[in-house]
Amino acid sequence: MVPNMPPTDRIRDHAGQGAPTVAAQRTRRRLRADRARQLADLLRHQLLTGGFPAGTLPHESTLAADYRASRNTVRQALDLLRAEGLVERLPGVGTVVVAEKYPHGLDRLMGLAETLHEHGSVTNEVRTMGPVPAPAPVAERLRVPPGGDVLYIERLRRLNGLPLSLDLTYIPVDIGTALLGCDLENTDVFRLLESLTGRRLGHADITLEAVNADAHSAAVLQAPRGAAVLMLERLTHLADGRPVDLEFIRFRGDRITMSGLLHRSL
Repeated sequence: MVPNMPPTDRIRDHAGQGAPTVAAQRTRRRLRADRARQLADLLRHQLLTGGFPAGTLPHESTLAADYRASRNTVRQALDLLRAEGLVERLPGVGTVVVAEKYPHGLDRLMGLAETLHEHGSVTNEVRTMGPVPAPAPVAERLRVPPGGDVLYIERLRRLNGLPLSLDLTYIPVDIGTALLGCDLENTDVFRLLESLTGRRLGHADITLEAVNADAHSAAVLQAPRGAAVLMLERLTHLADGRPVDLEFIRFRGDRITMSGLLHRSL
């Protein structure tokens, strides 16, 4: 069943005339903008979850009837999705889906290639790699001596050739040294850590937030400077509880969607 959009109320001025006042016009524009955002949210979910398998959205009049919205509201909603780079208007064809977001689950501890293996090939460009003195917050979280070395890795990660994330990784040097001779271009660090230590990874503490891309990140990810990116901060532990991998991962927000399954505990 398709959700209904909120009803539109007619707004008249206090004198009882048909022409709206300036305040009433502003209220109508605000209400229309609110309804457009609501409709854009519903359409975004559908196009990101395969709701339009042919790659083409229904005609504006069909969307207006399905969602009980005005044609103007539908047009504004589609404009919002166009601004996000998700759809485009093609003459003689209609509104088509032009961008795909890839699902990244937050309820399992997996590397990027493991997570997205059904969607294509993940490759890694190692931009920087080597031992560095551990900054105090890194040393504290990885439980290494203050001022001691850690292995620092910066990788640009691509999915099917398109830039997807910029990963900044810190690993204790006693484990990280062995990574220097490994195939980091084609292998997830998680798999290598388990292979080198002979132990399974256990759990990770994560924080997810939106940040503005700095000049360096934007250039590497081929994204507009200042564009919002998804920042995933993750501290991964071995099964015995030892922290072994601290990462700051900047995802292009227009190419990834985060999801998880949450249970309520009473």
